[in-house]
Amino acid sequence: MIALDKLTDVFVAVADTLVADFDIIEFLELVAEKAATISAASAAGIVLGDPTGRLQFVAASEQSVRLLEALAVQSESGPCQDCFHTGGPVVNTDLRDTEAHRRWPAFARLATSLGYQSVHALPLRHQGTAIGALTLLSVHAHPLEDADVRVVQAVADIATIGILQERSIRASGVLTEQLQYALVSRISIEQAKGILSRIHGIGVDDAFSLLRSYARGAGLGLSAVASEVVNEPDRHPTLTRPPR
Repeated sequence: MIALDKLTDVFVAVADTLVADFDIIEFLELVAEKAATISAASAAGIVLGDPTGRLQFVAASEQSVRLLEALAVQSESGPCQDCFHTGGPVVNTDLRDTEAHRRWPAFARLATSLGYQSVHALPLRHQGTAIGALTLLSVHAHPLEDADVRVVQAVADIATIGILQERSIRASGVLTEQLQYALVSRISIEQAKGILSRIHGIGVDDAFSLLRSYARGAGLGLSAVASEVVNEPDRHPTLTRPPR
């Protein structure tokens, strides 16, 4: 059973990001991290549907999850895909079982090779329709009780609220616009991570931590800084110049 104090910590941390300078990718990265923490999972990732109805990766707590979600997106097979297309949760699945390898052969092979044993996926829902999915992965058998599933679903619903909160959803096209903005921002962040990784000779996870710490310290949005690292690197010389 998920402890109440952990749940409180999640809501406090998430509420702190819902401010005037709200950055959708930074928010979703935080939700992924907190979802993994609150559920005692090893890692978590978030995917969103694009305007064509195809899933795209947007946030993860670990680099390994980025690889898995990218594979699920490319192969159109994985727990996040099932969750997104059915609108219902995929819970308590053992990735070592024959059934998992039958349903998602490439995903299950890669996941187990990375050390993961179990997976859950919860939908991000808007007005009864799935707009994405939250995936939890664990390196050990990690069943969720029904009450835990409801709590993690609440965290997934918070992610949806965050996507929608930047503007009041009054026009039918606003949700699509917000989802598209999140996907474009994710591309800029991945590009910036690669640039900083090369400049500083560090891994991509460390590059992301550097990018996020710099943005927070400067009081700037994560997506905005990432875009400028890619397109206007001279605006942030302390970040984009090689160390001496």
